[in-house]
Amino acid sequence: MRLHNEAAMVRLKEAQARVRIRGAALDVSELPSYGFSHRSLMWWGTLGMMAIEGTVFALAIASCFYLRSHSLRWPPSGPPPELLWGSINVAILLVSAWPNHWVKRVAERHDLKLVRFGLLACLAFSAAFLLVRIMEFRTLNIRWDENAYGSIVWVLLGLHTAHLLADTIDTAVLTALMHTGPIEGTRFVDVSENALYWYFVVMSWLPIYAVIYLVPRLT
Repeated sequence: MRLHNEAAMVRLKEAQARVRIRGAALDVSELPSYGFSHRSLMWWGTLGMMAIEGTVFALAIASCFYLRSHSLRWPPSGPPPELLWGSINVAILLVSAWPNHWVKRVAERHDLKLVRFGLLACLAFSAAFLLVRIMEFRTLNIRWDENAYGSIVWVLLGLHTAHLLADTIDTAVLTALMHTGPIEGTRFVDVSENALYWYFVVMSWLPIYAVIYLVPRLT
């Protein structure tokens, strides 16, 4: 990553060296029209969105602990959700972080062939997670409207599913665009920032998994 950043800075300095002064104005036509990481507005927008959505997750988890503090038993009725499907999804998401990181790196190298392959791999992991998520909902052992415990568990799982579904759709759209064109530099930025958001999807699932599946077993 350090070597890649250094190479990017060299390219930027070379482009800046080609900037010509024409009268009172600068000719910046040869400067790059896009950038990666903190040089991209998309990067800052993605960080802001993750901060907002992370706050929503934190509030939902805090609500869960508040409800638990007012209950003698947790769950108040019936057994906690089965560990199997939630644990499988933990494994899927953790493994998916590697191809996601890889496609981010090849996108920043503008390697179209590898980007296309990497997006298909990421899309496959997303589809696998969504299929297992269906089994999670089926084995929660409680309805969403049965009591406060059921409501907050369904809200937590539903919130994460909504984010996962949104990123899956985004990945599918990017995959189609990178296969059909037109291919512009900003498309590679989109792939890079989509991968950044997937980190958020992965990391946000870990505390939610703990709250839904592990905390009830510690009560």
